Amino acid sequence: QVQLVESGGGLVQAGGSLRLSCTASGRTLSRYGMGWFRQAAGKEREFVAAITWTGDSTYCADSVKGRFTISRDNAKNTVYLQMNSLKSEDTAVYYCAATIQYASTDYREYPYWGQGTQVTVSS
Repeated sequence: QVQLVESGGGLVQAGGSLRLSCTASGRTLSRYGMGWFRQAAGKEREFVAAITWTGDSTYCADSVKGRFTISRDNAKNTVYLQMNSLKSEDTAVYYCAATIQYASTDYREYPYWGQGTQVTVSS
């Protein structure tokens, strides 16, 4: 069983930056693909970024490509989402998720989830 805890969310002005962290409180993340998803109020869950367990491949949604970067530090059991050039459209609750041995853009393939952290971008 893996438990994930997100942190780093908050209120930021448009054009600013935030760095989200996701730390495992259970088993190691060494062999888990990791993903970031977000859900804005009244909208469906949306894929943001994913990274393989080796960290050699990353995937980003078109809406955040060039602005967001996903990375991981397996020694710290932590995955990061660096968010730059934030827009008001990025306002959402951000969730990290883990899946065994691969990464996916489909939230249904992730059995382990964090509680979410709120990101609010003011314009």
